Order: sequence, then C-alpha cells, then structure tokens
Amino acid sequence: MKIKSYFARTVEGAMATARQELGSDAMLVNSRKTSLETRHLGEYEVVFATVAPGAEAAVAAAAMAPPVESNSLSAQPSSAQPFGERLATEVADLKKELESMRRAITRSAFAPAQWAGVAPDLSDAYAMLTASEVAPDIARDIVQSAGARLSGPRLSLSRSPGQIDAAAFQQALLEELQSRFQAAPTLGTGPGQPRIVALVGHPGCGKTTTLVKLAVNYGLAARRPVLLLSMDTQRVGAAEQLRSYAAILGVAFQVLETTNALAQAIEENRGKELIFIDTPGFALGDLEDSKSLAHFLSTRPDIDTHLVLSASMKSADLTRMVDAFEILRPQHLLFTKLDETGSFGPIFSEAARTGKPLSFFTTGQRIPEDLEAVTQARLVDLIMTGQNRKQAAA
Repeated sequence: MKIKSYFARTVEGAMATARQELGSDAMLVNSRKTSLETRHLGEYEVVFATVAPGAEAAVAAAAMAPPVESNSLSAQPSSAQPFGERLATEVADLKKELESMRRAITRSAFAPAQWAGVAPDLSDAYAMLTASEVAPDIARDIVQSAGARLSGPRLSLSRSPGQIDAAAFQQALLEELQSRFQAAPTLGTGPGQPRIVALVGHPGCGKTTTLVKLAVNYGLAARRPVLLLSMDTQRVGAAEQLRSYAAILGVAFQVLETTNALAQAIEENRGKELIFIDTPGFALGDLEDSKSLAHFLSTRPDIDTHLVLSASMKSADLTRMVDAFEILRPQHLLFTKLDETGSFGPIFSEAARTGKPLSFFTTGQRIPEDLEAVTQARLVDLIMTGQNRKQAAA
C-alpha cells in the first residue's frame, strides 16, 4: 500500500492534485491544516492511500494456490483458514475501512454547517466535480440543486442516504450541469454576409492554427469564399505563417496594421462569405496596447469575437485572463489544447461564471482534424470521465 500527502491552499485543491496523480481509486485517509513547519507547502494537507498494482493480484494468487501437502503430524488442521485467504480478507477489510474514512471526510468537507448530514451520492458527486477542478462554490450549488430536483427544498438534502435514488440523482446531476452553461458553435453574428469572426487571446494560446482549422472546416469544406486577415504585426513571422497557410489553401489573405485599414478591407470584401481576423496576442501586462482594437470591436456588432484560451491554464489564471480580456468584448469562449490537460472543470466554471457560450474546442495540432464544435453533452462527459476521446484511445 502506498500512502502520500498532498499540500495546497484549499482541501479541494489538494484533493484535485491527488486524484489527478493517483487516479479515482485512491482513498482519502485524512485532511488537516498544516503545521508551522510545513505551512510553506500549503494551508492544508490531505493524505491519500493506494494499493500497489501488483498487491491485489498477489493476494488473489496466494488465495488460489493449492495447500502444500505434508505427512507431518503437525500439519495445519483442515478447519484453519489458509494464509492466502486470511491475507485477502484482511486487505479487503482494510480497503473497506479506508473507503469509509474517505467518504466520511469528504462528506464533512462538503456539508455546510447547517446540514446534519449529506447522502453519500451527493458528497461523491461534489468530490468528483471538485476533483475535475469545478469551482467549489459552483460544485456545491450544482449538487444542492440536483438533490433539490428530487427532494424538494435544499435543506432536505440531509435526509438519510436511502431516500435518494442513485440513478435518478445521476440524471438530475447531468441535467443540472447542462443547465449551467451554453454551447453555441457558431460563426458570425447573423444570417447576413459576410460572416466576420475575430479571434483574440493571449500569446501562445493557438489563435492562428485555430483560425486555419475554422477556415478549412467551415469555409473550404462548404465551398464558401474565405478571406484571412492578419493584424498580428507584433510577433515575428506571425503574418508570414498565416500567409503560408492561405497560399496552401488557396484563399485570399491580407496583412493590416491599423483598425482603419481593417474596416476598409472588410468593406472591400463584402462578397466573401467568411472573413477571419487574426489579432496580436496580448499578455495581461500588454492589454493597454489593445485599446484601439478594443474600441473597434466594441463598435462593430457585425464582428463575432471569440476569446481563445488554453485549457491547460490554472483555474485562477484562467479567471484572471477572461476578466482582463473583457475589454475586447468577446461573445464566445473558445478553448484550445484540450489534449494537454486532464482537468476540464475550469472550462465549465468560466462558462457558468461569465454566461458566455462555448464555441469550439481544439484537441491537438493537426489541421484541420483537431477541431470540434462544443456540445453540452461533450463537456459534461469530459468532466465526468476526466479524459477526452484522444486520451481514451491512447
């Protein structure tokens, strides 16, 4: 058996780290505030235990092994339990005890002070959501609301566990998750032409490759005339990269340095069906430089702005990034690099917190394959299983 401690600023954060490293079968043994000597590691410590991969197999083999024959008068009586069976029983009992401890500690961490107790299905759902890094306050409210769908007023969730039907609660939880965010994989702000899409975001989030994926999947594949516009004149080679893609795809391309030039280019290409605008990557400290672009986008209701974000960002950094980029008035959130993370709760939390619909996911570098339209069922599945399809197939 392996026992390991994890430290973090919150109990939920430490649990999420442990679950990500050890898997869902790991058992929570204890949680406590750290001592003065270990305070620098984090405010809280959680202790998890796992059974070594070969241990259960060894126990099972020992239990199945035939007894050793002996002519000795001191041979073990037939009524005595073989060693292998005793060991297997002890390990099983230990696992039950540890699992019971894990459930009790999780429930105590989950239950608000005014609750007398929480049904195991509810506390397990909360643990699952927070392990996926759904914001704790959002996770708690979702579980409360899912239970209330079955039980009536929220405070009745302290009823005995036997009064909650597990299958019905699972369905209520799925419905509650889906009700908290929107999925709108659309391009453009209306049925008219051209449909104009601008991608904004921080450096390295994958705007340019995502723009090309969108152009191929929703432009060329549907035989729609496409125009690619680049305003990214700050990053060395950025415009040339997009120019190369445009040449390969056989679509029109222009580099623009000012918003006035951008407005003129849009007017001159009203005959195109899709116009994609690539913008410079703005770090948090550089957003002052985006004022001209921000003013332009905020005065152009015909431009559909998608904020491109990396799914591998930490939750707190992601929230800070979304709030900072509000200056550019994005209508959608678009997440890239889903193949680089196993925690999808922050995506859900930001969609629920801001009310902005999710548009598209990218799951790798391949063009145009690694792009998918967001659906509610897809994100909920990511949260519940903790892996995307590419990871599952690996």
